Amino acid sequence: MAFGKGHHLHLIDGSAFIFRAYHALPPLTRKSDGLPIGAVAGFCNMLHRYIEGNTGPDAPTHAAVIFDYSGKSFRNEIYDLYKANRPPAPEDLVPQFPLTREATRAFNIACEEIEGYEADDIIATLSCQARDAGGRVTIISSDKDLMQLVGSGVEMLDAMKNKRVGVEQVEEKFGVKPERVIDVQALAGDSVDNVPGAPGIGIKTAAQLINDFGDLETLLDRAEEIKQPKRRQTLLEKREQIELSKRLVTLDCDTPLDFTLDDLEVREPDPEILLGFLGEMEFRTLSKRIADQLGVEAPAIADSAPEAGEAEGPEAIPFDHDGYEIVRDAAALQVWIDRINAMGRVAIDTETTGLDEMVAELVGICLCVDPGRACYVPLAHKAGSGDGLFAEEALAEGQMPLDEAVAMMKPVLEDAAVLKIGQNMKYDAKILARYGVDVAPYDDTMLLSYAMHAGLHGHGMDALSERYLGHVPIPIKDLIGSGKSAITFDRVEVETAAKYAAEDADITLRLWELFKPQLHLARVTTVYETLERPLAPVLARMEMAGVKVDRDTLSRMSNAFAQKMAGLEAEIHELAGETFNVGSPKQLGEILFDKMALEGGKKGKTGAWSTPAQVLEDLATEHELPARVLDWRQLSKLKSTYTDALQDHINADTGRVHTSYVQSGANTGRLASTDPNLQNIPVRSEEGRRIREAFVADKGKKLVSLDYSQIELRILAHVAGIDALKQAFRDGHDIHAMTASEMFDVPLEEMTPDIRRQAKAINFGVIYGISGFGLARNLRIPRGEAQGFIDRYFERFPGIRGYMDETIAFAKEHGHVQTLFGRKIHTPEINAKGPGAGFAKRAAINAPIQGTAADVIRRAMIRMEAAIEGLPARMLLQVHDELIFEVDEGAVDDTIARVREVMESAAEPAVKIDVPLVVDAGVGDNWAEAH
Repeated sequence: MAFGKGHHLHLIDGSAFIFRAYHALPPLTRKSDGLPIGAVAGFCNMLHRYIEGNTGPDAPTHAAVIFDYSGKSFRNEIYDLYKANRPPAPEDLVPQFPLTREATRAFNIACEEIEGYEADDIIATLSCQARDAGGRVTIISSDKDLMQLVGSGVEMLDAMKNKRVGVEQVEEKFGVKPERVIDVQALAGDSVDNVPGAPGIGIKTAAQLINDFGDLETLLDRAEEIKQPKRRQTLLEKREQIELSKRLVTLDCDTPLDFTLDDLEVREPDPEILLGFLGEMEFRTLSKRIADQLGVEAPAIADSAPEAGEAEGPEAIPFDHDGYEIVRDAAALQVWIDRINAMGRVAIDTETTGLDEMVAELVGICLCVDPGRACYVPLAHKAGSGDGLFAEEALAEGQMPLDEAVAMMKPVLEDAAVLKIGQNMKYDAKILARYGVDVAPYDDTMLLSYAMHAGLHGHGMDALSERYLGHVPIPIKDLIGSGKSAITFDRVEVETAAKYAAEDADITLRLWELFKPQLHLARVTTVYETLERPLAPVLARMEMAGVKVDRDTLSRMSNAFAQKMAGLEAEIHELAGETFNVGSPKQLGEILFDKMALEGGKKGKTGAWSTPAQVLEDLATEHELPARVLDWRQLSKLKSTYTDALQDHINADTGRVHTSYVQSGANTGRLASTDPNLQNIPVRSEEGRRIREAFVADKGKKLVSLDYSQIELRILAHVAGIDALKQAFRDGHDIHAMTASEMFDVPLEEMTPDIRRQAKAINFGVIYGISGFGLARNLRIPRGEAQGFIDRYFERFPGIRGYMDETIAFAKEHGHVQTLFGRKIHTPEINAKGPGAGFAKRAAINAPIQGTAADVIRRAMIRMEAAIEGLPARMLLQVHDELIFEVDEGAVDDTIARVREVMESAAEPAVKIDVPLVVDAGVGDNWAEAH
């Protein structure tokens, strides 16, 4: 029967499937011969899930996977720079492209590609043919370029978000109906595909213009009517370029096909062919699963094949929110506790009234023992309808008493024989600790992802679920709202809360089942087990200890800053010759560039002058006003970010500030500090240093600071094999003075502070890949002179250039760099071209050095609690290379001795660094004195 009315065609964007599969898994190889198969494994699982998820009355009658043909398309003949910015495919992905075609055919799904045309053109042609024949079309892709096809029986499905895209969604994205999308794209251009478009016109402006004039041709013909001079000039001068862009973005609905719609009819796979291919790929788990479904025997696969779950992940069990259990009494909870004890593991998640672990109250606990098998234990939901009209203290019915539930779960949550699994488990552990439960041991899916995928993407649960499970979790805002009208979780109805909460535990367990077996394939088991997993409980205890902050000191500083800012404002107004809002970038730009006519100004997209710090720093060498504005901005930031905000962060019960450390925030392994951020308090200015005076020791105690001395330079000397630097560190010389002496041929005894300062700037600048332009700004010297310093530095220390070249080459070949301890930092942009290329290279050069330093202090922190056990001392803060302790006055010397020993030997025995690690110590009643 010919394709026509009642038929439903599915067109799958094959390239999107391939790249999602490739990035979803760490590099995997076939064990028998080392062939890369990670993308093929993910691709096969996605096809299998697609087939399983498309049954029933709305199932496709016809389907095809459409691929891009390798090589250039007809668009390159129109415009030779089309897609010129795109980096080449990763080296280990290239041999997998033909295997994904084989996989598609093995599943007996039509597999199509045409030389000289892109997949989008084939999809466009088939969509038009199917629509004209009276059938329906679903395009399975999130590619915005395909949205021009939506309408009249054609829709899209974003499989990652399980979201359908119709006419309404296209209008929401582009501001126009689908038939005018190509007009908007022609104006806005596309930096990814290198479609030039109209310079300075984005999607929003393009949509406005098209809606005003009807279509692109009318707009260009009537461009003289445009009121905005710059926009009018662009449309007139760039007409040919815009028309070229439209030809590039318009999909070809007349692509010559050597097959028909009828050839795409859905067919059952041939078990022998499909299982033969899967066996050849050595996909044991997927082979067994499909063989069981087809009722045949799975092929024998050699023992060298990947273990179940390694290459393919856990079995895809649909999420069933209605299948989650609500545990309302002790008997039901005991059944779950028995299951947990029998399994020896459980995924757990807490639901609370807020995000601050020191004050948030426990509302419920979620548990999951198998994928799809989860429950929610509500404990403190308030009675009411969910609209905020609640009795003040009344609890909803059908909940266990909180104390009883916690007492029942405490033994299993503290049982060393039961593994607890969480996502950002440090949060849940701190919540439960306040209720007397010391959760241990635990795995953290956020940290598992971070150990394997640092540099590739974020590690939040929602993002991981979408990326690796193909499932979009219920958004929290659907339950509690957002903004000022948001409610707390205890105001959510239990039945609604249960679906959201149990899903979290279910997702977490599925991610754990996927990630944990992949650690050894990614060769990061040691990183996770020795650097990530054991650090989390150490950080939790530091965060709960907090640091004492003197509110009166902060208040006095805020007042002093306000007075000084007022004085600076008066001075700025006098220099400007008029009063204006110093905090307004727009008004400041008008003063500097319109009234004072200073050079170097640039306007942003809004037409206002741009006045970032970089611009003001350049102007400050010529005029006093921008210099004073910089001073004013610095004080304003110190006041708002620290002296004012820190007062709000003082816990009412403890009188201390409790920061939270983010382990997965920086790709290199450096910790980040949030709520509040205590790592970015400025130390270069006197005012910034004074803020540390507010951080004080408790009565009868001292704050003790121990800080690695120039650890990154020491690591650079080691990894780059720079004998002169290594010897200087061994001899305990002033490294900056020694560098200055080497570079500028100045004897040490004749060294001036200015020469040493220049050498110090170069020493640290080189680590961060500083350019001649950047060094010139830092030292306030001509650019040529600064570049001369850098060139001379590389001449005197040739090992550094060698290290940089080798590191970049390694990153380009492997897609990552790594620290001395094996931490991988992925470098997906290393082969990029354009402005981002320099940044990617600098980041790759710096990452092994900064990452190794971060690993060293992590190792020290993990060992520290045992080292100072028995001493009246506790570790409070970590700030980059510094650890801060609160110590009884009589135990200061003993504490310093033990801490210094741990820190200086932290790299060993895993790594023997060629130069000694040196730790400086300080003591005081406050942080400023101790540092």
